[in-house]
Amino acid sequence: MARVSDAEESSPRPFEAVVSAETAQTVVGLVGALVDECCLHLDDDGVRIPAVDPASVAMVDLELSDDAFEAYEAGGGRIGVDVDRLAAVVGMADRGQRVALALDPETRTLEIVIDELEYTLALIDPEAIRSPPDLSETAVDLTGEAVVDADVIDQALRAADMVANQIAFGIDADAKTFYVEAEGDTDDVSLALTADDLVDFTPGDAHSLFSLDYLNAINRAIADAPDIGLQLGTETPIEIGYEFADGAGAVEYVVSPRRAVEY
Repeated sequence: MARVSDAEESSPRPFEAVVSAETAQTVVGLVGALVDECCLHLDDDGVRIPAVDPASVAMVDLELSDDAFEAYEAGGGRIGVDVDRLAAVVGMADRGQRVALALDPETRTLEIVIDELEYTLALIDPEAIRSPPDLSETAVDLTGEAVVDADVIDQALRAADMVANQIAFGIDADAKTFYVEAEGDTDDVSLALTADDLVDFTPGDAHSLFSLDYLNAINRAIADAPDIGLQLGTETPIEIGYEFADGAGAVEYVVSPRRAVEY
């Protein structure tokens, strides 16, 4: 069988979709937490957005199945978009409104319609957008997992931000405890949660230090999440994920630890 060339794989093909304003705004907010531009992979069964931040410290991988759309048709391929401009357009929609999207492959533009408002968004060449690495090819030993109430993590990050610019996440397998710690010059912050305090818990010794800047950006984007899943290891990246759009959407962030080899 002849191999499809990279150019053919990336060429945009017919794409039309209708989605709620709330879902569209959630998607651009989750991706925009880390990147200013990204590629949308348009498949038969939905949209996938993998992206890496300019410093190659953090990644986002978002999937939105066709179940999240009121109407969805895609011929495949990928398109590049300016996330800030797309966010500004869909941000004009009110709750309860619908956002209609239609790709014009010839002009490489995305037509966005919100009731009477029509906006033509110029696309970016997807070849000009750096693709994130394939983590499946990288051996990362994530030894434990905790599913935590998002409000608890928000409180811990806000407290840590008052004393330091980095924060440690860890699991004490013997004590069956998930913990968060931040050490400042004069003040410290700590949080310890047992299995009874967590939504779900897989204990395994873990401890890694992370930049608060990245975690704060992610935390602001997932403010509406009821709970979030954290996968941890020792001196390894942290994986942060949750579902949205009634389970039709899922996002996963990966953040490299401090004093570790970055992607």
